[in-house]
Amino acid sequence: MSRIVLGVSGGIAAYKACEVLRQLREDGHDVTVVPTENALRFVGETTFAALSGKPVATDVFSGAAAIPHVRLGREADLVLVVPATADLIARQAAGRADDLLTNVLLTATCPVLVCPAMHTEMWLHPATTHNVETLRSRGVVVLDPASGRLAGADSGVGRLPEPAEIVGIAQLLLDGDLSSRASTRDLVGLSVVVSAGGTHEAIDPVRFLGNASSGRMGVEIARAAALRGARVTLVAAHLAVPAPSSVEVHTVVSTADLAIAMESAAADADVVVMAAAPADFTPTSPSLAKVKKSGGLGLTLELSQTTDVLAGLTRTRREGQTIVGFAAETIPDEAALADAGRAKLRSKGADLLVVNDVSDHKVFGMADTIVMIVDAAGVRDRVAASKAVVAHRILDAVVDHRALAT
Repeated sequence: MSRIVLGVSGGIAAYKACEVLRQLREDGHDVTVVPTENALRFVGETTFAALSGKPVATDVFSGAAAIPHVRLGREADLVLVVPATADLIARQAAGRADDLLTNVLLTATCPVLVCPAMHTEMWLHPATTHNVETLRSRGVVVLDPASGRLAGADSGVGRLPEPAEIVGIAQLLLDGDLSSRASTRDLVGLSVVVSAGGTHEAIDPVRFLGNASSGRMGVEIARAAALRGARVTLVAAHLAVPAPSSVEVHTVVSTADLAIAMESAAADADVVVMAAAPADFTPTSPSLAKVKKSGGLGLTLELSQTTDVLAGLTRTRREGQTIVGFAAETIPDEAALADAGRAKLRSKGADLLVVNDVSDHKVFGMADTIVMIVDAAGVRDRVAASKAVVAHRILDAVVDHRALAT
């Protein structure tokens, strides 16, 4: 059980902190809520106490004998601020200690995750930009806000990411030494294109050929790349999980659609990750009308091979571009799986290949996976972890490959 301090500052998005709190508690974490005075104008102390199952810490004077302004930050495994207003970010960057929350932020020795939410003009103001850069330079993980509906009739960048996304990143920081990647932001200035999900090939207007891919791995790679500072485009085919809020999303249906979308998106990309599971075959002549049952007769389909999207991307790659492919195999033997990965890497012309054994329903739709990351020299990494952690290990391999190539 991890000890989390959930700071809440005074913005309209404070109500979403309640859902973040509920999910953290359901995951078994001990959560102490530290709201600012203005946060309590949006959500009452009773609500936070009921959801956390413990008293709310509201000021530096209550329970002074326990020295809460120092103890809470020292004892926490994670300090999470949801939402962080422009004012809170400014006070944190300046090192202010004028309420309990800013005292906690000054004394925390654990990872700190700050989730901004404010109107677009405030987020884009040079003062806020400077303050965010200051916090990141100190190792604080500051999420980029999402775009969408804000308070009132306004829309734009500045929306708080969805609670599930915030909780997922918080768990990632609790699980391992990933906060340095997020705060260092080693992909700043790079354009990353990621594909995810499984394509559908129409048999008729209501039926299709497809596969069991949920798109989770590609989504986690897109989220990790955005967290590390990249500009991310996600080409999504029938995702079973939500796309990250901080990336640009293009949806596709078939493998042919995927090939066209990836060719266009990859034209100016620095890194391309083909994590989608394209269907390898498509009906040669799909019916324009629903195919009816006919007595006890079955259905015979003539199939043709689809476009090899990964091979097409490597043929048209631009100079300096890094391309990562995926290979889902049903080869339980680890040595044979590695051999298959090396062979596919050569045949496809990719720089890195992520290969795994998907037999016995071990991978598709699951939160965890086991992969080998293969490059021209052989197997460079083997990872058994959550797909969120694996995503960062894949990006680590990308960073290392690009460093060696320069």
